Amino acid sequence: MTYQTLDTLADLKSATEGKTVLLRGDLNVPVREKKITDSTRIKRLVPTIQELRQKGCRVVLISHFGRPNGKVVPDMSLKVLVPEIEAILGIKILFANDCIGDAVSSAINSMPNGGVALLENLRFHDGEEKNDPAFTAALAKIGDIYVNDAFSAAHRAHASTSGLADLLPAAAGRLMQAELEALEVSVGSAARPVTAIVGGAKVSTKLELLNNLVSKVDRLVIGGAMANTFLYSLNNDVGISLCEYDFADTARAVMVRANEEGCEIVLPSDVLIASELSIGVDCESVKVASIPQDKMILDIGTNSARSLALSLKESRTLLWNGPLGAFEVPPFDSATNMVSRAAAALTKSNGLLTIAGGGDTAAALSSAGVLDDFSYVSTAGGAFLEWLEGKELPGISALENK
Repeated sequence: MTYQTLDTLADLKSATEGKTVLLRGDLNVPVREKKITDSTRIKRLVPTIQELRQKGCRVVLISHFGRPNGKVVPDMSLKVLVPEIEAILGIKILFANDCIGDAVSSAINSMPNGGVALLENLRFHDGEEKNDPAFTAALAKIGDIYVNDAFSAAHRAHASTSGLADLLPAAAGRLMQAELEALEVSVGSAARPVTAIVGGAKVSTKLELLNNLVSKVDRLVIGGAMANTFLYSLNNDVGISLCEYDFADTARAVMVRANEEGCEIVLPSDVLIASELSIGVDCESVKVASIPQDKMILDIGTNSARSLALSLKESRTLLWNGPLGAFEVPPFDSATNMVSRAAAALTKSNGLLTIAGGGDTAAALSSAGVLDDFSYVSTAGGAFLEWLEGKELPGISALENK
């Protein structure tokens, strides 16, 4: 994979003072009662922002926020992020009430070198999601250089993620670069043996991922409610568990393909069951052949979790997507906590390369207290999954084609 970075883009190597850089980030952060509840995505943009500031560039942050569907929705204004961005950067920033137009250009041109601006929500214009040429041109008119640091939005062919790269000198930011390097190492040229842990609710939503991984990893561990469908396909009674009965044949086909590819499929031998998913509910660990008809599977069992944790010593690379159980409700976080902590310890002591991302994975690792102990945790959801599925991401292709 070849793309320009902040190190290689000719336009960022010399005479950078006063140049305006459109920096596409993913500032679609969770907000409750006008307060940001998780500023991780903002913090991960800081290295790129500061590097560009040190070069004397004017940094103009652009992003989507929610789904306003091409209309101005006051509750989806990016203005709510200004205090948090200022606190994180330690400077005052300019906020523009639009993302295109002469007034925006004038405001940016009045900024000092090294200044930072945040433009209004790109999706207030329907041209953003349509990748409309006129809207893209209006955006490009504001800047001299385009830097994409939003891997989490790279699976969208939008004006700010794809179109701008055709009109301005373009490069990947430090976060984008780190994401791509981590994923390339974990899937493209991983140190073997490679273990992949895939959780989640449905086989139907992870089918492409599973079929792609069986040809790339040595062991594929299936957890979450998705494991119920695999267990059912092997003639186990899964009680009242969440299960896609119609996908039993599909699950069997994945196992056949895995066998052909030399990939070992790992399913739980015991599971944690209860009558319902609620805090304080009575639960017990039983073998998969002994699941009562009136109980549901809510986590893999203690023996399965312990066995998985110990087996990680044999791996050199771990790719993790999705929790092993209903981690939001203790004690059904037990397996995820045990295995993730074992992986984190091996990352420190044995040099295990641990890459995680997609869906609730980061939240599960954070809950286990190991978010910062993995080699790399992606903040991307859909883009992370589509990359693992082997799909082409428009935001990446746009940078590669430069």
